[in-house]
Amino acid sequence: MTFGTVSFGYALGEPVDIGVAVRELSDDVERILGYGYRTVHRAADGEGVTDLGVRAAQEALAKAGIAADEIDLIVFAPTDVPEYLYWDPSASLQWRLGARRAQALLLNQACTAGLAGLDIIAGRFATQPDCRTALLVAGNRTCEAYWNRVATQSMVFSDGAAAAVVRRDHPRLRWLASDAVTDGRYADFYLLDVGGTAQPFTPARAGQGQPVARDAWDIMEFFDYDDERFAEFVTLINTRALDIVNRACKRVGATASDLKRLITSHDNVRSTTSLAETFGLPVTATNVEIGAATGHLGSADQLYSLGTLVEAGELAPGDLVALVGLGRGMHWACTIIET
Repeated sequence: MTFGTVSFGYALGEPVDIGVAVRELSDDVERILGYGYRTVHRAADGEGVTDLGVRAAQEALAKAGIAADEIDLIVFAPTDVPEYLYWDPSASLQWRLGARRAQALLLNQACTAGLAGLDIIAGRFATQPDCRTALLVAGNRTCEAYWNRVATQSMVFSDGAAAAVVRRDHPRLRWLASDAVTDGRYADFYLLDVGGTAQPFTPARAGQGQPVARDAWDIMEFFDYDDERFAEFVTLINTRALDIVNRACKRVGATASDLKRLITSHDNVRSTTSLAETFGLPVTATNVEIGAATGHLGSADQLYSLGTLVEAGELAPGDLVALVGLGRGMHWACTIIET
């Protein structure tokens, strides 16, 4: 069993020059500009991740030339907090698209959720022969009340969504294998202390200040501000990525050395260059330029970059491409695609 991608769709927030955005949101201007991003996309006030997902999905469906009621399965993979709590944005997406026949699934694997979605679709196609057409939508809409889009991580977070229409037995952009690994010792990185059942939002919190997500300084505290321990963690990030890609490649009789492209998260230029070196690839074999021009779209990075490269004619038929990502939790995930 395999499936291929028929079309892509995208929806981005308004582009803002990185120099303007950084000076508005942080005093640490030079360090953040050093990440190498050129643009950040910011959604309009009142525009949520589900709105972005609807726009991206409608474009993908239009390019595929299929109606929403032909979809059997929708997988929605947002990165940040959705518009509401106690609410399923995948169900809202299904209804707004008019995909009345489709089952909708919601994934929350942070920045690996889009890749997890491909794995979920593969499983559904394998177990349900009558499931033939699926829609994967991944997106990020940064909640700036909780998360500083330029300072919380060593990335610049953009607002946007990417969608892909996939079909059983489609011959192009074929899914070959997926794999993932989790290391839960880092589960508390970036958590928001308030708002869950451990410490709900209550009227008693009034006057205590706005809760914010933990950031990179909290990670340094985890490592006791020891540069060597943190450097070992950074090395682990890259070696785990290589391991998970090799595991996925092995299932199709290939190795990482057979890859023509490594499509990864829209990380900063230095981190992407380091990852490419771990794989023994030139950084030009990655999607580093797309990331720098777009910003980090959370779980949508790999779909957005893959679609952009395909539509630019930069991938030849038969190329092996690895989509690889890292998400808080922490999770590493990979999908191998044959173009």
